[in-house]
Amino acid sequence: MKSDCLFHRRKTTPVQCGNVVIGGDAPISIQTMTKCDTKDVPAVVREIREAVSLGAEIVRVSVSDVEAARAIKSIKQEVSCPVVADIHFDYRLALAAIENGADKIRVNPGNIGGKDRLLQVAEAARARGVAIRIGVNSGSLERDILEKFGAPTPEAMVESAKRHLEYLESHGVDGIVLSLKSSSVKDTIRSYVLMARETLWPFHIGVTEAGPGLKGTVKSTSGIGALLAMGIGDTIRVSLTGPSRDEVVVGKEILQALEIRRFGPDIISCPTCGRTQVDLIPIAKKVAEEVKDLEVPLKIAVMGCPVNGPGEAREADVGVACGREGGVLFSHGKVIGRVSSENMVTALLDLVREEAEKFRREQIGSSDRKTQCGKP
Repeated sequence: MKSDCLFHRRKTTPVQCGNVVIGGDAPISIQTMTKCDTKDVPAVVREIREAVSLGAEIVRVSVSDVEAARAIKSIKQEVSCPVVADIHFDYRLALAAIENGADKIRVNPGNIGGKDRLLQVAEAARARGVAIRIGVNSGSLERDILEKFGAPTPEAMVESAKRHLEYLESHGVDGIVLSLKSSSVKDTIRSYVLMARETLWPFHIGVTEAGPGLKGTVKSTSGIGALLAMGIGDTIRVSLTGPSRDEVVVGKEILQALEIRRFGPDIISCPTCGRTQVDLIPIAKKVAEEVKDLEVPLKIAVMGCPVNGPGEAREADVGVACGREGGVLFSHGKVIGRVSSENMVTALLDLVREEAEKFRREQIGSSDRKTQCGKP
């Protein structure tokens, strides 16, 4: 892909998923999946509400039996975000989930039982305005495709996706979202790149079974970040062996690191070196903890060198360069004052609050001006 294509988002057909639009010009949305039994409605509702409070915009639940499908109706009454039903093997569970109010159905064409059953699900979804995700997975490709390619290669996943997509489109089905996931970062990226040449439907992207903790975070970030940088991806899910809240937080951090979306402050801090004159790590952690709930897109720098700090963090809105005898406060690359070691963090946080309030006032003023301009 040419370098001038980086970060130019792929043109896609928007798909409505409850109160969220996937694709088109809509923001790239963040998804997660609940980890508890879907039949335990109170537990599912608690988990979804926590995920939404952290930034999730779409949440998926597993549907392994009819009771789980029926539980969606009760869950929907208690949450504000779209609910996606995850279906494997039994197409009747997809039909039941649609009847009980699911906003989107995720089906795996490799194990749903054939084209006719897939079409029944798709037509039921279309009749109720429900989106459908064709979720191709490297671990469950059709037997004939595996025999043809010899392994679940990216080309094999694309052939599977194209086969089912063309079949649905030939029957007038729309509202389609596609995913082609592998536990291999390289295969995942190649699959989406190849499929992007074949369709305008939006993509749900992620690396499946990425793993726990740091390993899963790195794999997910590598795959999702590479695709987003190429303009590929309309909704993301970080698949971690861990709490759903971690998936949401990592997803937000990926989008913010790529400057695709802004959710709050961005902490810029140096990695420390021999010039560092203070124990910078706890200082940076303290600042990050204090501003984590601040819903203002500020860049905050915490630097360990009083000589080069302001220059190295020139793009920051506010920051402090820490030295043995105290710190230098700066704003937008300019030094504005000096503070003692004991007051460095407090002074920086005061500056952050001032800048945040200034940002809010500017936003309110801009909104008021737009309203006035819109009056007859």
